[in-house]
Amino acid sequence: MDNVITLRPYQQECLDTIAQQPSGAYLCRLATGLGKTVIFTHLPRKGRMLILSHREELVHQPLRYFTCPTGVEQGSEHAPPGAEVVSASVQSLARRLNRYCPRDFDIIVVDEAHHAAAKSYRKVLDYFTPRLLLGFTATPNRSDRARLDDVFSEIIFDKDLRWGIKQGYLCDIDCKRVDIGYDLRGIRTAHGDYAPGELAQAMEGTADAIADAYRRLAHGATLIFAVSVAQCHEIAQRIPGAEVVTGETQDRAGIIARFTAGEIPCLVNCMVFTEGTDIPRVETVLIARPTQSDSLYTQMVGRGLRLYPGKAKLTLIDCVGVTGKASLCTAPSLLGIDLSDVPPARQKDVQGLLFTLPGKAERAADCPQSWIRNITTVNLWAAEQRYNTHEVNYFKMPDGALVCGLKEGRRLRIPPPDDLGRVHLPDGAVLPMQAALDGAYRTLCKEHDDERYIWDLAVLRRWGSKPASDKQMALLRRLCKGRYELPEELNKMQANAMLNRLLNGGPHAGTENLAF
Repeated sequence: MDNVITLRPYQQECLDTIAQQPSGAYLCRLATGLGKTVIFTHLPRKGRMLILSHREELVHQPLRYFTCPTGVEQGSEHAPPGAEVVSASVQSLARRLNRYCPRDFDIIVVDEAHHAAAKSYRKVLDYFTPRLLLGFTATPNRSDRARLDDVFSEIIFDKDLRWGIKQGYLCDIDCKRVDIGYDLRGIRTAHGDYAPGELAQAMEGTADAIADAYRRLAHGATLIFAVSVAQCHEIAQRIPGAEVVTGETQDRAGIIARFTAGEIPCLVNCMVFTEGTDIPRVETVLIARPTQSDSLYTQMVGRGLRLYPGKAKLTLIDCVGVTGKASLCTAPSLLGIDLSDVPPARQKDVQGLLFTLPGKAERAADCPQSWIRNITTVNLWAAEQRYNTHEVNYFKMPDGALVCGLKEGRRLRIPPPDDLGRVHLPDGAVLPMQAALDGAYRTLCKEHDDERYIWDLAVLRRWGSKPASDKQMALLRRLCKGRYELPEELNKMQANAMLNRLLNGGPHAGTENLAF
C-alpha cells in the first residue's frame, strides 16, 4: 500500500480522468508546483509500473511515495525482479531492454514528457506495450520543440501556470532581467544544454555582478542558482549572511530550517534545489545558471512558486548575457514565449509581472530586424516540424502563432499549436497544424488573390533579390524616422516586407482576424 497523502481537488480530478481512459497513450500537463509527481505515484495499478526520467537526479525522487517493492535502473543500479515500480534513467534503460519483456509493465509514466520524441525515448517506448502510456510535463509547448503527436494521442488534463496562479495554488511572479556580462558564444551543447565545464569557465568573473543584482533587485529570502561549487562560494562571499549548499553539504535540512526561520537571508546552490525540495519561504529566485533546458529552468523557478504567509509574489531575476544563436531560457519561457528572434537590445523590455510578458514580447518583436529575419525563421520552423506553409508570408509571433498581415489592418492568424501539434481555433474547432495551414491557404487564394504581392512568397521572390529601389528606400526613411532604425542594405523583398508592416499595420496591429 502506498503512502497516504491528502490530494488536492485537481490532483484527484486528474487521477479520475486517467481512470476513465481506455488503453492508449495520453499527455497530462501541470505547472511546476502543482504536484504532478504526487499524481502519477498515486495511479491505481493493475500490474507493474515503469517511470522514465530524462535527468539522473529525478530517478530516485518519485520512489519516496511508494511503500511497495521498488527498483532503479541507472548507472550501477539494477532493479530486482520483484520490483513493482521501476524508476529508470531513459539513457540506462535503452541499453538494458533485454532484461525486460515487452509486456512487463501495465503503466509507463514519462516524466518531463516533452522529451519523449527523442530517439532514446522512442527506442524504449517502441519496445514496451503497456496498457497506459502517460506523459507528464510542466513545460509549455515551445515552437522549436520536437512534436509529440507521434507519441501521445491526446492531452487529457491541462492545468497551466496561469491556472495555478489564478486559483491561488501558486504565487504570481515579478520578472526582472539583468545583464551580468557573460558570453556563451562558442560553448558546445551537450544533451540539450550548455556543456557544464565550458559553461563554468564562461561564467568566471561574474560573481560581483551577481551579488550586485541581489543587492539591487532581490526581496526577502533568496535562492541563487550558480553554475559550479566554486562560483557558489565566490557569490556567497559577497553577500553578508549567505550560505552555500552543494551536493557535499552535510546538514542540508538544518540549513533549510534556519533559512525558513529567517536566520539565513540567502542560499547559493549548485544543482541541489532543482527538484523535490520544498522551501515555500523563498521570495526571490536568482538564475545565475544559464540553461537551454525548459524543464531545468521551470524546476529552478518552481522552488519559489509555493505560497507562504506574507509572501505577495515571487521575484524572479534572470542573469543574462551574450548567447549567440542559443535559445536561453528566461521568464518568458514559462509561458512558451520564444525571444530568440527578438533583437537583444529589445529583450530588456520584456520584464514585469509574468502575464504582461506576452504583450511586451510582441511589441519587442515588432521591429525591422525581426521583419527581415522572419522569412528564414518561418522556413526553418516549418522544415523542422515537417509542415507545408504553401509559401505564405507568415510572421511568426513569440508565442508560436503565425500571422499573415493584409491590407487595411486585416490579418489571418493561426494560433500556436499545442504539445501535440494541434491548433485550437476561436470557434472551438481543433485541427492538426497542417490542416490549419491548408485551410488558411485556401482562404487566401479564394478571398485575397489580389493581395498576393503581400502574402505570396513565390510572387515576392520573382523580383525580390535585387537591391531595394530608390522609391522604396525614400518611403522607408520617411516611415521609419523617429520610430525605427533603418538597416543600411535591403533587397526589394526585405524592403517590401517592411513597407507592408508599416503601411498595413502588420501582424501586431490588425483590426480584423479573418476566419478560414
